[in-house]
Amino acid sequence: MFRRKKKDEPTDAPVAPEAAAEAPAAEQPIAESAAPEAQTASVEAAPAASETSSAPAASETESKGAVAKGRRGNRVQKVGTVSSDKMQKTVVVRVDRQVLHQKYRRYVRRTSKFMAHDELGATVGDRVRIVETRPLSTRKRWRVVEIVQKAAK
Repeated sequence: MFRRKKKDEPTDAPVAPEAAAEAPAAEQPIAESAAPEAQTASVEAAPAASETSSAPAASETESKGAVAKGRRGNRVQKVGTVSSDKMQKTVVVRVDRQVLHQKYRRYVRRTSKFMAHDELGATVGDRVRIVETRPLSTRKRWRVVEIVQKAAK
């Protein structure tokens, strides 16, 4: 096991570097005391400049927009085929994906169905892009963003 060093015990480092380390530390507070005065002067000058110009106000609104956008985060998007449009403003989108089978090492097709809110008027067979959204009804939690490709008639 290791034993702790006591505060009284001398360290293995030579005495000369410790003395050199203490000297800049004594000079440092003098430099720090001068720096805050310069910083406060620049801080006091900055608000006066922002009051006279309209450019900083524009950057403040942009930063607020970025914060609001950042809160939402990235929403999941999927591309699928409309399989049903029998409901009003709702379509059923079938999303296919391929998964590697654990045992046979072959790709297997898996299908998921999502109910999506449709304001664009997608019909059966259309390729659409859907994005996740807040719950709109019991099973509807997706929204159609765009129609990627119309169905061939």
